[in-house]
Amino acid sequence: MSPGPDVIILGAGPAGMAAATRLRDCGVAVTLIDEQPALGGQIWRGIETSHNGPLENALGKDYRAGAGPAAVLRASGAELRLAAQVWQIEEGWRVFVKTGDAVGMVTAPILLLASGAQERPNPFPGWTLPGVVSVGGAQIMLKTSGQVPENPVWVAGSGPLPLLYMTQLLALGGRLAGYLDTAPRENFSKALPHFPAALTGWRDLYKGARWLWQLRRTGIPVISDVAEIEAKGNDRLETIAYRRRGGEWISMPAEVLLAHEGVVPGVHFTLALGCEHDWRDDQLCFAPRLDDWGETSREGLFVAGDGAGIGGAEAARLRGEITAIGIARRLGKSSESEAARLAKSPRRELARALATRPFLDALYRPRPEIFVPAAETVVCRCEEVTAKQILDAARLGGSGPNQVKAFTRAGMGPCQGRQCGYTVSHLLARQQDKSVGDVGFFHIRPPLKPVSLGDLAALHVEESAL
Repeated sequence: MSPGPDVIILGAGPAGMAAATRLRDCGVAVTLIDEQPALGGQIWRGIETSHNGPLENALGKDYRAGAGPAAVLRASGAELRLAAQVWQIEEGWRVFVKTGDAVGMVTAPILLLASGAQERPNPFPGWTLPGVVSVGGAQIMLKTSGQVPENPVWVAGSGPLPLLYMTQLLALGGRLAGYLDTAPRENFSKALPHFPAALTGWRDLYKGARWLWQLRRTGIPVISDVAEIEAKGNDRLETIAYRRRGGEWISMPAEVLLAHEGVVPGVHFTLALGCEHDWRDDQLCFAPRLDDWGETSREGLFVAGDGAGIGGAEAARLRGEITAIGIARRLGKSSESEAARLAKSPRRELARALATRPFLDALYRPRPEIFVPAAETVVCRCEEVTAKQILDAARLGGSGPNQVKAFTRAGMGPCQGRQCGYTVSHLLARQQDKSVGDVGFFHIRPPLKPVSLGDLAALHVEESAL
């Protein structure tokens, strides 16, 4: 039997790819696992099959930059397990994986989680109707197969991603009906004190300004300071309604609505593994507590990329490199002084890459309304639990997210709270006059992804034969 890897990496985006390449340069045996069939993660999704055509040109040079790292990693000798779903992790580190119809287990003394971010849950009336999609979901379809909606698209939300997607959509011949900008007007004044420090990353600021300029030049409606949104229809989206802060409701016909309210670190793995987490009020999310090398409170368990805190693709890549240097040091591949020397340059670059974050986090801070949706709004779409049912359960004695889960089944569906966890915590925090950090999050229990009894039985046979 061949020896197992020294390090298992979960996630083949910028952080995971950079970490795997750096570790291979240090002579470390690496197994990299990702759910997608190719390298790239969400940021560089489809980069290995993309060619110099209209799609790649529309996605831009930041997207094309992923081709080089993917090719280098392919040639590095790292074991790549793609189209593989991780459904359980145990002490050891034992990672249980399903690839196609096969189930198996990989073990290593060190585990690096580079599984990235997810879109922030954004429930509003009608968000479960066909025709309502997240901006991230629409961009996945764009990158994967070049799909552009046939009908004019309404976009509602805030942050860089909606601006980027809209410029990409227009470049590919798509049509926009309008943009409902939900960033509160007062965000600008709160962000302004951070602007001088953000000038270190002026190129990123320039990109955002250029996207907004391109959008306004088209003449499509750009409606600012939108506080509330509703999607309406019978079997699918037919109309949308919005209300600006302090204004009246306005309705209009719509066939496609794309919504987005920023991204948050993917913390389901670290929560399930009992890592210590902190509430980050600057990004309104939980993030694992890490040391300078990206190690969690669990020995041998590391996190890199946006799962450590939202920073963007370049910051994710640099965090992957720094964490890989720390892991190589842990494995005896370099001394403390050598690791410090190797990490000096990427740490300096990381500080520059993160320089714009305080400004952007304040400028695109989500509107408060998304955290306290109207009573009949479906919060847990898996189990169809409304905001009212969650608050009713809390009044009956559900003092925390896990008690509410037991009373209502919110968070028990296939997504395991990824789409409702934050909203449940915010609703409880508001009712109890506490911070979300004090209320906490769901306890995440295995399996981390749905798995059949047949898969479990097959794994038992496979293990017993070893």
